[in-house]
Amino acid sequence: MKNTWLAPFFALFFLLIILVVNSAYIVNEAQQVIITQFGEPIKKPIIEPGLHFKTPFIQNANIFDKRILQWDGYPNEIPTKDKKFIWLDITARWQIVDPLAFLRTMGNENNAQSRLDDIIDGIARDFITSNNLIEIVRGTNRILEIPRKEEDINADVQIEEITTGRDTIMRAVVDKTREAVKDYGIQIVDVQIKRINYVDRVRQKVFERMISERKRAAEKLRSEGLGVSAEIEGEKGKEVKRILSGAYKEAQTLKGQADAEATNVYAEAYNKGPEFYSFMKTMETYRNTIATGTTLILSTDSDYMKYLKDTVKN
Repeated sequence: MKNTWLAPFFALFFLLIILVVNSAYIVNEAQQVIITQFGEPIKKPIIEPGLHFKTPFIQNANIFDKRILQWDGYPNEIPTKDKKFIWLDITARWQIVDPLAFLRTMGNENNAQSRLDDIIDGIARDFITSNNLIEIVRGTNRILEIPRKEEDINADVQIEEITTGRDTIMRAVVDKTREAVKDYGIQIVDVQIKRINYVDRVRQKVFERMISERKRAAEKLRSEGLGVSAEIEGEKGKEVKRILSGAYKEAQTLKGQADAEATNVYAEAYNKGPEFYSFMKTMETYRNTIATGTTLILSTDSDYMKYLKDTVKN
């Protein structure tokens, strides 16, 4: 009989614990809470972090994230306005700014992600199909301001000028998406393109065109190189001929000067001793014209043997 009071005490204690557990909840810095009673919101959103209480069993705490959340779409095959099929991969960042409206329209974040799939993909597709590929890829015309040299392999390639640009298109996508989700308690922070790529069948054609352009550029460079080579060879031939002609002219000039000097030397020697000069030239003629074993038949009055005859007489 003494311990009969313990059973009601423990029952009351456990009931109190259950009531506390079901009535207390914690809100951290990244969360916001809407309290509902029988499915209907009854309080303003609770955004202050800390320990809070609700009526147990009757009220529910619906917790939502108040941080910026990530949305990633699935890559889709989309044709552009100029009929170029591309794979488009888009990402977005969104935030729950009105948890009460979010609770009534979306219910939870999974439903919101599914709804954003339809909204963002649809709006992005509309803008992609209404613009040329160059408008989606490039954001400015800055490339046109860069001067291109004649030796550049793509110097003769015409670069298309954009009128809208990727940044303007994505801002328009963000604005339209924000307008579409404003009743859901959601704010779209940003929408950006993660990746743009050609579909496989188009990509192969692009690669083939790139290869063809590189081959054409290589042939152009080779042709220009052969032209420059021929020009250099021609200049070299002209320079060689000019050098040889100058050398021949100088050699002939030196030879003429040498012959003139030799003639002067001979003339001076002859003037100083005509008889001796005549004797020496005759001896030189003998040496050059009469070899060993040579037989000459001359008349006795021939001047050729004048000095020999004088020698015999003496």
